[in-house]
Amino acid sequence: MSLTKADQGLLLLYARESIKASFGDIPAPVFDFHNYPNLQCDGGAFVTLTIDGDLRGCIGYITAQKPLHQTVGEVALLAATEDPRFFPLKEEELPHILIEVSILSVPEELKSYNDIIIGKHGLILDEPDGRGLLLPQVAVEHNMNREEFLTALCQKAGLPSNTWKKKQLNLFSFTAEVFGEREHRDVTSEHR
Repeated sequence: MSLTKADQGLLLLYARESIKASFGDIPAPVFDFHNYPNLQCDGGAFVTLTIDGDLRGCIGYITAQKPLHQTVGEVALLAATEDPRFFPLKEEELPHILIEVSILSVPEELKSYNDIIIGKHGLILDEPDGRGLLLPQVAVEHNMNREEFLTALCQKAGLPSNTWKKKQLNLFSFTAEVFGEREHRDVTSEHR
């Protein structure tokens, strides 16, 4: 799926308004998505929150059986309130967060580590003793090569970092359409 700039801007606004509605007596956002067919398709999505370039929350669903706009609104709120690595977002932090949305493709099983393309593929590790996911942009943002990406994935799943060297892990790859408020300042700045 390829989203238009209008689709992306609307999802970013909806994500921010969904978080904003969690504070006080602000009503949940009401948007008319009828003219946005891409946003009514089912799909997995992650929302990443940062403040001054530092991670402040990231949660998502690999797949979802609901319209994409609902998924984005829900995971935006979860990223702000339920990421176990952070305290829930405070209302005074809201003007300072930047929101990034990643819309995921359907995961495909990987047969070889050589098939991993850094910058294109996100990875899902699914082992009996550990599960983890890294978005494609993580490898780029941290200047990782394939080996470093696999090591980080093992660590994220709670496995020894060299597990990938000892056996072929049960891995799935996916791509992501990634966009954020930084690129959509004209649409989102009035809502901060």
